[in-house]
Amino acid sequence: MDILKLLQQEFSISEHHIKNIVSLIDDGNTIPFIARYRKEMTGSCDDQKLRDINDRLTYLRNLEKRKEEVISSIEEQGKLTEELSKAIAAAVTLAEVEDIYRPYKQKRKTRASVAKEKGLEPLAELLFSLTLKGADLLEVATPYVDSEKGVETPEDALQGASDIIAEIISDSADGRKALKDLIAKRGVIRSVAKTEEDSVYSTYYEYQEPVSKIPSHRILAINRGENEGLLKVSVEIDEAEALNILNKLFIKEGSSSTDFCKEAAKDSYSRLIFPSLERETRSLLTERANEQAIKMFGSNLKPLLMQPPIKNKTVLAVDPAYRTGCKLAVVDGNSKVLYTGVIYPTPPQSKTAESERIVLGLIDKFNIDCISIGNGTASKESEIFIADTIKKASRPVSYMVVNEAGASVYSASKLGAEEFPDFDVSVRSAVSIARRLQDPLSELVKIDPKSIGVGQYQHDVPPAQLNESLTGVVEDCVNAVGVDINTASVSLLKYISGISSATAKNIVAYREDNGGFTSRAELKKVKGLGPKAFEQCAGFLRIPKGRIALDNTGVHPESYDAAKKLLELFGYSQKDVSAAGARGIGAKIQEYGLSKVAEECGVGTLTLTDIVAELEKPGRDIRDDLPKPMLRSDIMDMNDLREGMELTGTVRNVIDFGVFVDIGVHQDGLVHISQICDKYIKHPSEVLKVGEIVKVKVISVDTKKNRISLTMKGVQ
Repeated sequence: MDILKLLQQEFSISEHHIKNIVSLIDDGNTIPFIARYRKEMTGSCDDQKLRDINDRLTYLRNLEKRKEEVISSIEEQGKLTEELSKAIAAAVTLAEVEDIYRPYKQKRKTRASVAKEKGLEPLAELLFSLTLKGADLLEVATPYVDSEKGVETPEDALQGASDIIAEIISDSADGRKALKDLIAKRGVIRSVAKTEEDSVYSTYYEYQEPVSKIPSHRILAINRGENEGLLKVSVEIDEAEALNILNKLFIKEGSSSTDFCKEAAKDSYSRLIFPSLERETRSLLTERANEQAIKMFGSNLKPLLMQPPIKNKTVLAVDPAYRTGCKLAVVDGNSKVLYTGVIYPTPPQSKTAESERIVLGLIDKFNIDCISIGNGTASKESEIFIADTIKKASRPVSYMVVNEAGASVYSASKLGAEEFPDFDVSVRSAVSIARRLQDPLSELVKIDPKSIGVGQYQHDVPPAQLNESLTGVVEDCVNAVGVDINTASVSLLKYISGISSATAKNIVAYREDNGGFTSRAELKKVKGLGPKAFEQCAGFLRIPKGRIALDNTGVHPESYDAAKKLLELFGYSQKDVSAAGARGIGAKIQEYGLSKVAEECGVGTLTLTDIVAELEKPGRDIRDDLPKPMLRSDIMDMNDLREGMELTGTVRNVIDFGVFVDIGVHQDGLVHISQICDKYIKHPSEVLKVGEIVKVKVISVDTKKNRISLTMKGVQ
């Protein structure tokens, strides 16, 4: 197998670029570094494509390794043929290799192996050759009767021979492939109830759907129902059609043993092949469903992390609760905690007037700009209270309900205790809720990604696979934005390309001991940060008030000479970059000729374009170009909603069958995939993402079940 050629074809990338990508990966470069600083070598592949290539490269290399192991094992048994070698070499999946290897695997004790120990293999071979004409099978089996070996009668001998034939058919790669194809095309997944009690799985109490069409979210729902003991799940195909396939492959008509071998094939199918293929089919469906769920989680997590920060605003956070009261925290524009407290506007205390007086006092005292409300228990009551209170404020104040998923995990964590050792756990949660509005990325990196809660069935998928994927998403986001090395937390720094948790701690320790970094070059003095790590991380770390202007840009130190030459070429200095950026340099380059400038500066055109963008806007935050989060100043009640009402909302979650939209009534509404747009789409993520502001129309409201159905069709 030519792995490079295969990758080139699968990803539609030139041979030159795929060779470079594999070489860069093998040399220990991180995906964010390759994507950002090796564009000429990769043809400008983005982070996700590079991760997909890396995953596929790993799979193909494991496949090659397994092929070598299988060939070696068969060769040791003295059974390797040229035909087998070619079949193994041609296999394109690990499953195909295992099917070919199946007859040569060391098996546990089986009915066939017992029959072989009794000396019945020659009889099985004779009968399976289907060459006997006009023979009596009992007479053919008589010579194999041997009471010492446990073969008491000719019938015993025939039964043993049948067991051997059944295993031969079961071990056939061709037979298994043909039946797998049948299941894939015509198989059906069926679920039935194992209980009479009503449950969330009642939809699946008598349910079936083609294997080829069942979507991922239904596979995971059925699996969960089965695991909870409420459903019995099976795969079904037409047995007659399956047996016909086996008979055509292995049995010819006209022999005395034809009917005997057909019975052996039937036994092979029902006892050995189908149970195995049913498990394999369900495993494959689950694997695909897991991949889709993980992909969906990642695609939701990215826009959530990349929500634009609300900069330089003083925020009052409200962590809602009933009995224990709503915890408050005031956090200034630099994320410094100015005040913490508690109010009791919700039942059972319902001290609304007192709570209102405290909140209005805080708004005046700290010049509060906006209020961040957690979406947990008592959120609706808290939101109503805040919406009513800010109408009486002496200055304009808006609010936003933020997803507090994972805040309690953070507040009770070692990290939370280290950051706020004097704060109660609930107060830490309030601070986190404030900071999620101010800078979502910096705050959310402190939480285990799978606890953020923007996916479906995240608790059902393999944890290691989910963690790997989500870590990749966080890495891409953190490195795309870049971080201030003198203020970034360990939680943020550890996601930077080339920096481990230990190195992140060393960076923080160094700046505490030395009063901060004055240049990127100073990073080389950090314990454990060697030349390779410096190469990988330097471009993603910013020093806003450093000695060198380029240190506050995304220009990599390896390109500083090129950047300086570029500035000199058009009459700019680093002071210009420090002040307001090299404004207008892009237009001058276009007039001069991009390729000509790139050649004179000694870099590629892609790298030059990136350098120019950084010089024009030093210290830029790419999140500033994204749509701002929607802040509210009033609230509606679910009972106020009417069919046909048009509203503006924020997409909170994108799942396989639609999107949930926050329309300001506490309960998110569902826009089913069929109601997203007029054109056909396979998945909601094709047109929508988390955090997007959308206009919707109410289709129906079910207050008893707390369900709101929305549409985006026909809404201007």
